[in-house]
Amino acid sequence: MRRRLITSYLALTLVVLVVLEVPLALTYRSRERQQLATAAERDAYQVGNYAEDTLEGDARADLAGYVRSFARSTHDRVEVYDRAGRLVAAAGASPPAPVLVTDIPVVTSGKTVGRVRLVYGADRVDDRIHSYWLLLALVGLGCLAAAALVGVFLSRWVTQPLGPMRAAARRLGHGDLSARVGPAGGPPELQEMAETFDDMAARLEELVGAQEAFVADASHQLRTPLTALRLRLENLEAEVAETASDAPASSASASAAELADDLAGARQETQRLSRLVDGLLTLARADRGEDGEARRRLAVDEVTAERVEAWRPIAEEYQLELVSEPSGLAITASPDRLAQVLDNLLANATEASPAHGRIRLWADHRPEGAWVEVHVTDQGPGLTPEQRARAFDRFWRAPGATRADSARGASGVNGETLGGSGLGLAIVARLVAADGGAAELRPTPGHGVDAVVRYPVPER
Repeated sequence: MRRRLITSYLALTLVVLVVLEVPLALTYRSRERQQLATAAERDAYQVGNYAEDTLEGDARADLAGYVRSFARSTHDRVEVYDRAGRLVAAAGASPPAPVLVTDIPVVTSGKTVGRVRLVYGADRVDDRIHSYWLLLALVGLGCLAAAALVGVFLSRWVTQPLGPMRAAARRLGHGDLSARVGPAGGPPELQEMAETFDDMAARLEELVGAQEAFVADASHQLRTPLTALRLRLENLEAEVAETASDAPASSASASAAELADDLAGARQETQRLSRLVDGLLTLARADRGEDGEARRRLAVDEVTAERVEAWRPIAEEYQLELVSEPSGLAITASPDRLAQVLDNLLANATEASPAHGRIRLWADHRPEGAWVEVHVTDQGPGLTPEQRARAFDRFWRAPGATRADSARGASGVNGETLGGSGLGLAIVARLVAADGGAAELRPTPGHGVDAVVRYPVPER
């Protein structure tokens, strides 16, 4: 913007200079040439007046001397002709082109007795014209230089608040709600805009903070009653099962069996609500910066091997092959956040993979940047490009995402039944971003999904 302002100042100044100086230069040239023509005509009449008395008499020698003297004083060519057109007297060298020729008759008593011809060189006038044009050009350049200095000063003054405002807007857009412009200089309009931006950012931070606090508090408060409710349902389920086994085969035992099924369903719904509450609490803590240890150098192979061992019993229960491929790479991340990211990705891969499928956990280095990508690849049905683009939205689930054989009751690493709540990938994206990385889903050859999380390489 600063460059455009300076350019506009210079362009406006140049237009004004052209409008003023070009007519002035043309007027000066016309005036100088007109003055030359007038002076030449005056000189020609002066020579003609002297020659009037000598052309008819015998004083032609005096005329020749006068012509030589006049030519020396004017540095021009002077020629005098008689009535018959014969050259009577001449002096001075013919000037180089361009020239101005003045030819007037010599008249005595109403009769033409001769003529005077003066040849003026126009180079003297052109030199004066060019010198004047050069002066105008220097004045114009000085005006442009002054306009440039004024333009630089004004553009800096006008654009001074825009840099901090742009940086604050970029930080705010990336999630830094503490971004502020602060005191700004420049025009009053931009100062008012900076104050308005800071007020907006402060209100936004207050609203988002209140929302995050509400979600975190509500999630934390709901965990205890949900846990108590689940325990009571499990106890009731055990009592009903015992009653049904002791009762004879009758309608009462059938009712007890139906009640046991209802209790099992209620317990599963309670578990799903518990997972949902835990996910909301994790997201709230991540948004508030309460999401684990500080970032440090981590060996990828150690973390992936640990998570594979934790998930291997679940993979065997689902009849899946879970493999971890060593890479020897290191990343900068929080151990807690990375473990939770891998748990969520492995849970999704387990849910999506068919029986006897294969889940790969591997990493590679991106040569175009200082990044390491950790992959969790499954052999499920895969996702369309539109579904992959929306997969990281909160509470979004792909159509048909519920696993058909989830009724097996397989347990996760925390002893809960697997089943998506639509928060797993949202949590992954937030946790990876907290470590300075990014997450995305890619297609795999044939079918399936390649869940990729990118982390920075440790500094040496």
